[in-house]
Amino acid sequence: MTGSRISVLVVEDDPVAADAHALYVNRVPGFVTVGKVHSAAEARRALERAPVDLILLDLHLPDGHGLALARSLRAAGHQADVIAVTSARDLAVVREGVSLGVVQYVLKPFTFATLRDRLLRYAEYRTTSGEATGQDEVDRALANLRSPAPAALPKGLSAPTLERVTQALRDVGDGGMTATGAAEAVGISRITARRYLEHLVDSGRAVRSPQYGQVGRPELIYTWK
Repeated sequence: MTGSRISVLVVEDDPVAADAHALYVNRVPGFVTVGKVHSAAEARRALERAPVDLILLDLHLPDGHGLALARSLRAAGHQADVIAVTSARDLAVVREGVSLGVVQYVLKPFTFATLRDRLLRYAEYRTTSGEATGQDEVDRALANLRSPAPAALPKGLSAPTLERVTQALRDVGDGGMTATGAAEAVGISRITARRYLEHLVDSGRAVRSPQYGQVGRPELIYTWK
C-alpha cells in the first residue's frame, strides 16, 4: 500500500480507457493509481519493480488474455488481488477467474459509480482480519465483495425491454439518440422509450442534453455515460 491507501495498477490496452480508469480510481477515497500499463509484458515489469495491492485488469490484452497474466503472476508469487474489466459475458471465464484472485468483475462500459461501488466493497473486505467467531462472520466478510441486489424497476418497466433500450443506446455511441430513435430501434412507443431513457438518466447510466436548431421545443438527446 501507498501510505494508508490501496495501491492500484491499471492494466488496459486502450490508452484513453486506461486514463479514464486511473482517474476513476483516484477519485475514490483510500485508493491511488500507481501505474498504467497497456500489455501483459508491461504489467509483469511494473510488478517486478513495485508490488501493488490491486490490479484493475482488462482481460483482452494485445499479448495475451488477462486471466493468463493473472495465472502467471500467481505462479511467480505475486499476491495482488484482481478486479477484472471486460466486455465479455462468458460465465466460464468468471468461474476460472475466481481461482486466480479475481475478486470482482466490472463489465464495460461502466460508470464511475459502478467502479466506486466495487472498490469501496473491496476496501471493506480488506479490513476484515482476525479469527471468525462463526459462520455468520465468515459470510459477512465475503458478502462485502458482493454488489447489492438490483433495485426494483419503476412500475411499468421491464428488465428485458430495459436491456434492449440500454443496448440500443450503447450501440449508437457518442452521438446519442432521441426517444423517437430509441422507440424505432426497440419497437416500442416514443413515450415508453422516453420512460426507459429517463430511468437510465436517473440511475446515472445515461445523460440527457437538449438539441437546438429546430422550430419549437428542443428535442432531448440521450447518451450512454
